[in-house]
Amino acid sequence: MFKSKASKITGILLLSASMLLSACGKSDKETSGTAAKNALEQIKEKDKIVVGVKYDTRLFGLKNPSSGEVEGFDIDISKELAKDILGDEKKIEFKEVTSKTRIPMLNNGDIDMIVATMTISEERKKEVDFSDVYFQAGQSLLVKKGSPIKGLEDLKKGTKVLAVKGSTSAVNIREKAPETTVLEFENYTEAFTALKSGQGDALTTDDSILYGMVDQDSNYELVGGTFTDEPYGIAVKKGNKELVDAINSALKKMKDSGKYDEIKNKWIKSN
Repeated sequence: MFKSKASKITGILLLSASMLLSACGKSDKETSGTAAKNALEQIKEKDKIVVGVKYDTRLFGLKNPSSGEVEGFDIDISKELAKDILGDEKKIEFKEVTSKTRIPMLNNGDIDMIVATMTISEERKKEVDFSDVYFQAGQSLLVKKGSPIKGLEDLKKGTKVLAVKGSTSAVNIREKAPETTVLEFENYTEAFTALKSGQGDALTTDDSILYGMVDQDSNYELVGGTFTDEPYGIAVKKGNKELVDAINSALKKMKDSGKYDEIKNKWIKSN
């Protein structure tokens, strides 16, 4: 009788262990299935694209204080991407990023992609995947009209150049003008305000962004031409080829249809 009781207990334990293993196997499979979903599938499942954009970059991404809406070239490009991928330009959510926060926000899953005047570089390719070039810019200098600074050659010891944290511009200016002092700010609004208040002699970033500042205040001008190539790309998390392909396909359709030129001519000023 004791032996029979022991056998029953053993049988119950074995059955419990078997059920536990079966449940674990199912859970692992389900987890694996979720993990296997790529970024494009996840976007289609939630039926919305969350895009990281600038809120302080005139002509590209600037929050309109009157309407509360963010407007610009990058915004309209993003809406066209949503229209192509999800069939409706309204299926989009914009989140503010800066040059410093955009990659961390992407990798944390806060946003699906970055459309924020982001230069494609070999260093950044180690952290994110890029689309094809969607805008070609070049780094330049912004000064107050009448400034003795006319180009890179005038950036000597004692001059102060303003830039934005996390931007390639800050890195480039240190290489191109090693004797100048570089002061970095959180965003373009702060940097331009600092220039206007006399905290620096020049401000440097992509010419496309600087034209937006001139559009805002005609007392300032670009000098010295461009001294770098700044090809902008749309960034997504590494390993998401399907999403990159979908973005590139949408960009090609925009350019082929003339929609890209329409958006560009609406926003980008070159003089």
